[in-house]
Amino acid sequence: MKLMKKTGLIASVVLVSGILIHAVSNEKIEDKAPVTKGYFFPAEIDFAGEKTPLNIIDVKERLDRELLVNANLDASTLLIIKRANRFFPVIEPILKKNGVPDDFKYLAVAESALMNATSSAGAKGFWQFMADTAKERGMEVNDVVDERYHLEKSTEAACKYLLDAYKKFGSWTLAAASYNGGFGGVNKQITIQGVTDYYDLLLTDETARYVFRILALKQIMKNPVQYGFDIAPAELYQTIPTRKLEIDSSITDLASFAKSQGINYKILKIHNPWLRDRKLTNPTKKKYVIEIPTTGY
Repeated sequence: MKLMKKTGLIASVVLVSGILIHAVSNEKIEDKAPVTKGYFFPAEIDFAGEKTPLNIIDVKERLDRELLVNANLDASTLLIIKRANRFFPVIEPILKKNGVPDDFKYLAVAESALMNATSSAGAKGFWQFMADTAKERGMEVNDVVDERYHLEKSTEAACKYLLDAYKKFGSWTLAAASYNGGFGGVNKQITIQGVTDYYDLLLTDETARYVFRILALKQIMKNPVQYGFDIAPAELYQTIPTRKLEIDSSITDLASFAKSQGINYKILKIHNPWLRDRKLTNPTKKKYVIEIPTTGY
């Protein structure tokens, strides 16, 4: 009898404990329940002042696809927004100076996520230039110096390409598409299909998605809260102030040079990624500008 009472008491305690644990567990689950991400489809949108015809069904659905995909690449899109706060102030004035619409900064986002990336084909930098194309556009590319990794110089080169493309096609949207599909590739399809509007062309899947991805990134980055990216200003990556040092001679050891400037080799390479070797050989006395950060290290 005592054993039965004891067993009953234990069962009661276990039952009550189970209820309490279940209640606490539910409370924790509710506290940590994911917030539904925001989503907003714009009534209208344009690229570089050229209106996107959302009345065309496939155009609307292609934009919807890219908005949904990029709005739900949580970590990637969040990092892009953070980086933009640091790098857009470098890119924007160069575009403006060259007469290239501001929307093309989102092309750089689509190309590289605002990183000095390397593609499987060997394109490099924020603007993803192949070596031969970079040289054609006036950049130095070798084992010691690769200006595809130089944000200002590669942006200048991208502007030259885009201005040439606009002159050829008479459309900033087609100029953007040609950055992915090439002058020849886009022009060939215009000739074959007999249409001169990007939104009327049947292109390769990558080029067909390309402008829509740029549009989606523009929409999300201009309206981050609507897409669930509510970022405090302090969380954005800030511009790091630097002093510029002009060099017209060789540097035999960049690690020693960095120390002479009050920094280390790692910091020197982070701020001057176009320096590709452990030294800078400069037999022609070319003038290079090396950036030395004044804070943040």
